[in-house]
Amino acid sequence: MNDSETIPIREGEDFDRQAFETFLRENISNLPDEPMRVRQFPTGVSNLTYLIKVGDWEAVMRRPPDGPLPPKAHDMKRESRLLQKLSPHYPYVPKPYVFSEDKNIIGVPFYIMERKKGFVLDHEFPPGQSVTPDQLRALSHEVVNALAALHSVDYKEAGLSDFGYPEGFLQRQVNGWIARYEKYKTEDIANVEQLRHWFVDHIPMSNDSALIHNDYKLNNMLLSYDLTKIEAILDWEMATIADPLFDLAGALGYWVQDDDPDILKESLPSMTATPGFLRRDEFIHLYSLKTKKEIPEKYMTFYMAFTYFKLAVVFQQIYYRWKIGQSKDQRFASFDKNVRNMMTCAYEVVNKNSH
Repeated sequence: MNDSETIPIREGEDFDRQAFETFLRENISNLPDEPMRVRQFPTGVSNLTYLIKVGDWEAVMRRPPDGPLPPKAHDMKRESRLLQKLSPHYPYVPKPYVFSEDKNIIGVPFYIMERKKGFVLDHEFPPGQSVTPDQLRALSHEVVNALAALHSVDYKEAGLSDFGYPEGFLQRQVNGWIARYEKYKTEDIANVEQLRHWFVDHIPMSNDSALIHNDYKLNNMLLSYDLTKIEAILDWEMATIADPLFDLAGALGYWVQDDDPDILKESLPSMTATPGFLRRDEFIHLYSLKTKKEIPEKYMTFYMAFTYFKLAVVFQQIYYRWKIGQSKDQRFASFDKNVRNMMTCAYEVVNKNSH
């Protein structure tokens, strides 16, 4: 099976294919009478995703990684339920087919969903494409529009009222991410103590709520190969009901500009630094126009600094897993540097905007 978007399964990330195929044939009707073939999608550092093929039939299987996991993270049941409820209201989500929490099959819960095809804009543009600044500006507008559309979904009408608890969300986030950092900490880093106190003292008092993706970024999307539209938005594991500006800042955290500090560009390499993509202030302005929402600057200072802090903690968790030998993925061996870089970026946002 030669699929340019996938790779052979990485060491330590395979599963009981015979048990899985038995489950698949019991739960998906009219599968071809041909052998099942499996490859892995290489992007992402959290949940594991595989391409499943049986003859011409294709689907995607998604499962959590091995090893100890943060509480409530990697919840396959919740994620598949979200896709089921959201797909009639939002065109960018793949439809889920079947979920299983039977750990006797592959050792962890998993779900199988529709395969959406497209290009993941991660480190390079599609081969053979001559990309213009105008094209990238238009793509930027698509990204902003899709985020604004998500935040405009009536989550109550979609049956997702119980999908999150917006009251007290930011307090829980601040306390939770600080505790998570302490749990996975491997070294002392300058300014972390000051950041912790600043976050606790500057939580915005926002009453706005929407369904948020909570990990909205270019490489969580499948784009058409001519880069004119979004085919699908992936990785909904952290979606919840919360302040939409929290999601906006999360997206902007990955929206790196060409004039950003080197430590940010090194830790979060992004195609958005290419001339043509909107700048972050333009992204905010367009989002504000689309949603008709005021965006207080003091709130964005908190949200952007906290976004960089969260990214530092994510890097820390992944580095910790590598350091104690639970992951053999060599991409993670240098993530300790990224932790320090992102903590510095968080501190600089606070320092710059607090005078």
